[in-house]
Amino acid sequence: MESRKENVLTFEKVLTVGNTVSNLIFILPPIYGAIRTYKDGLEKRYLAAYLCLTAVGLGSWCFHMTLKYEMQLLDELPMIYSCCVFVYCLYECFKYKNTVNYPMLFILITYSFIVSIVYLKLKQPVFHQIMYGTLVSVIVLRSVYIVLWVYPWLRGLGYTSLTVFLMGFFLWNVDNIFCEKLRALREKMPPVVGAVTQFHAWWHILTGLGSYLHILLSFFLEYGLFFLWSHPRSFD
Repeated sequence: MESRKENVLTFEKVLTVGNTVSNLIFILPPIYGAIRTYKDGLEKRYLAAYLCLTAVGLGSWCFHMTLKYEMQLLDELPMIYSCCVFVYCLYECFKYKNTVNYPMLFILITYSFIVSIVYLKLKQPVFHQIMYGTLVSVIVLRSVYIVLWVYPWLRGLGYTSLTVFLMGFFLWNVDNIFCEKLRALREKMPPVVGAVTQFHAWWHILTGLGSYLHILLSFFLEYGLFFLWSHPRSFD
């Protein structure tokens, strides 16, 4: 009995460390991207995208390190805000001039505000998942349209970012739906094996990497259009 308790405690410690450290993928690459974006004088929306992704990682780190409700909000609400920034970047990547789309900004800010207020009142994870999934669907549909019909030369990057992200999104939902069953199963495994099969940690890694690649995709979409305008004869 004591041995089982020790195994469970060891598993919980490994689980906490894994879920916490896996957030580094949300933090380190976006910080590098934000620094390069600032130094290169690129559009501020890309800087906002990197910083929002970093905020998701920091919030998730704090939550998994403390398991407090307030820290959980710092994890989940920035997921909504960062996706709104991604949507804005993706729909503004074909602009010739660096202007602000105020109507779209208003829609996305209103969406974020309403989701935040309703979620704080309801405290229902399913509501958050649906609202987050809606934004993900918009990003996926827009990305697929662009790489299929507008910039087919970016299909590799587009499909890679989407596949990696959706794999993480799938594992996140599996972990949410079958959380108790998966936890009971992992408790019977050696701690290291249980940690490696921790879907929530893989959700962090895959969605963090997929989101970073998606920001790069948005940047290359705009860069490709700039190259087309700058070298029109190259496409004759």
